[in-house]
Amino acid sequence: MDSLTHTVLGACMGEAIAGKQLGKKAMLVGALAHNLPDVDVLFNFFTTQANALLTHRGITHSIFFNFILSVALALLFSKYIKNKSMSFKRWLVLISSGLFTHITIDAFTAYGTGWFEPFNHTRVSFNSIFILDPFLMLVLLVPAFALLVFKMTSQNRSRWAHTGLIFAGIYLASCIFNKLMVNHTVEKDLSEKQIRYDEYMATPTPLNNLLWYIIARKENNCFIGYYSLLDKTGDIQYHVVNRNDSVLLTYKNSDEVKKLVRFSKGFYTVARTDSSLIFSDMRFGQLGGWSDKNAPFIFNFNIEKTIDNRVALQQGRFRSFQPDVLGKLLRRIGGAK
Repeated sequence: MDSLTHTVLGACMGEAIAGKQLGKKAMLVGALAHNLPDVDVLFNFFTTQANALLTHRGITHSIFFNFILSVALALLFSKYIKNKSMSFKRWLVLISSGLFTHITIDAFTAYGTGWFEPFNHTRVSFNSIFILDPFLMLVLLVPAFALLVFKMTSQNRSRWAHTGLIFAGIYLASCIFNKLMVNHTVEKDLSEKQIRYDEYMATPTPLNNLLWYIIARKENNCFIGYYSLLDKTGDIQYHVVNRNDSVLLTYKNSDEVKKLVRFSKGFYTVARTDSSLIFSDMRFGQLGGWSDKNAPFIFNFNIEKTIDNRVALQQGRFRSFQPDVLGKLLRRIGGAK
């Protein structure tokens, strides 16, 4: 999730857990704890592009790391911050709730979260929420702002904090319910169309949880479609994108390219240009794909060879931007095809 959502969620949790003991400092500690796992972005300055993909949401988002960090910080805070009403146990609950809620919510998105690092490199992805969900942000931002405004003597503080957390919990539960409904519809539709697949994924399109992006992969082909919960039928229209694995043969021994393939979990396509290859991770969708099947993929890397014959990666940019892309998104959410 985005940093603002993590911050306001952590602030509300901090108030609910330790507001009476720490005052508004509880919001600060909660917000900081909720953002600590993202310290891994600092590693990006000291590693390659491909390594950065796997480092982010890697070890710092693992259960093992956050358990150790929770205990260490709780011991540190209980020893050096003199507050008789804050026991080690309460510090542990305050800090660990922020850390573990962070890595749990991150796993709801398509990026993947390394819960089991360093013992297992499997990435957990529930594909239930887009990385930036304005509704989830709003139901937490309003209570967090109210908590900043209200004085500590106000009896409404606890009510605002709990209300924000309850509505956020209800929304997350609804996202999981939507995911289950979409999965059922997709599996039924693929079966009726007799489309065989090795694996498939369904994930929300940008800024909403009603229109879903679907990829079903069979060997070297990927079937891509869109389905809105407001569609009148479960008939999904697919178009096929070939992964073009043969284009990657030149780079088959490159560790950087191997890491791109690993990160994409097999959902990728490669295109050749005059000077480089464009590697697109299809899990993150297309910019405007709900109205144009040829719309560019969002997450791209340019693969080039340097003068000394090494492989260089560069984060790709959008190749085009459709006019009225948000307007078309809203119409497609409403069921227009």
